[in-house]
Amino acid sequence: MRNKEIGRLAGALAGAGLAAAGLGWLLGGPAAGWAALAAAAAESALCLGFTAGRYRRLADLAGQIDRVLHDAETVFISTQEEGELAILESELAKTTQRIREQNRALQREKSRLAEAMADIAHQLRTPLTSCNLVLALLEQAPDPARRLELLREAEALFARMDWLLDALLKLSRLEAGIVPFASGPVALDALVDRALQPLAVPLELRRVTVVRQIPAGAVWQGDAAWLAEAVQNILKNSLENAGEGGRIEIGAADTPLYTELTVRDSGPGIAEKDLPHLFDRFYRGQTGSAGYGIGLALCRQIVADQGGSVSARNHPGGGAVFRVRFPKPLPAAESDDSLTGKSPGCEPPAV
Repeated sequence: MRNKEIGRLAGALAGAGLAAAGLGWLLGGPAAGWAALAAAAAESALCLGFTAGRYRRLADLAGQIDRVLHDAETVFISTQEEGELAILESELAKTTQRIREQNRALQREKSRLAEAMADIAHQLRTPLTSCNLVLALLEQAPDPARRLELLREAEALFARMDWLLDALLKLSRLEAGIVPFASGPVALDALVDRALQPLAVPLELRRVTVVRQIPAGAVWQGDAAWLAEAVQNILKNSLENAGEGGRIEIGAADTPLYTELTVRDSGPGIAEKDLPHLFDRFYRGQTGSAGYGIGLALCRQIVADQGGSVSARNHPGGGAVFRVRFPKPLPAAESDDSLTGKSPGCEPPAV
């Protein structure tokens, strides 16, 4: 197709050149005719070269687009020239890059979905196996007291599976970036109350003492419900590590740069090998924790998505310390009234 178009153009230019040469021959003689023919030939050569170059560049662009459509990792090679074709080439390169980014994002989402389904199946396998064993024992137990005990055990297993599914779904939504966080002032004192409320019974059964020292006016900026979820997961971890008759200390620091919440337990602390992986999903520690390794990973995701940070370390006096820190928002820039010739609170003089 390209060669046919160039052939038609060459024929048209040749005809026009011969006509110009004949007209020059008639009006000015042989010399004028040969001059007109030479000028027409030069102009035709330039036009054909320019047109062939444009067709060649268009063919290159078409070939690159075809390779992109067939999933080839090709890159648009810019000629660093000006003109309509250069603009077209630049726009095609940007469009291609955008399509590739979207394709990679879709591939990542598919991988995350597959991993989430595999994680759910893996984590549910153990409690489901336990439930099957409990139900088999329940079928063979003639004693009503034993049957009641087994029913309570099965109920606890189903409750743990319900929590696990809920936590995994929350974590998947957070990682996918589809959670609409609210933004507003959250008082730390009220936030701790909200996080401690579901833990009141376990705290009482284990006789764990909670000591709070939160300064008045300590505030975070974020979503109160999700932040309470994050703090509650830290408190659950501290409750498990504090042990019978233990102690949990909750404090806060309000500085000009950040507001920080600290939770310290009276347990044995965290193994040094576990510290780098404490917030990894499904990490249960070297000793094998009773949990699923979801709570702290969920906590970190909630805090990070709202601009904060969470860390853990061992206290020199014993026990583990968790720190959740949010930087304070920068104050709004004040306008410089001196540039406008006005004093604060004064009207400009009448002219």
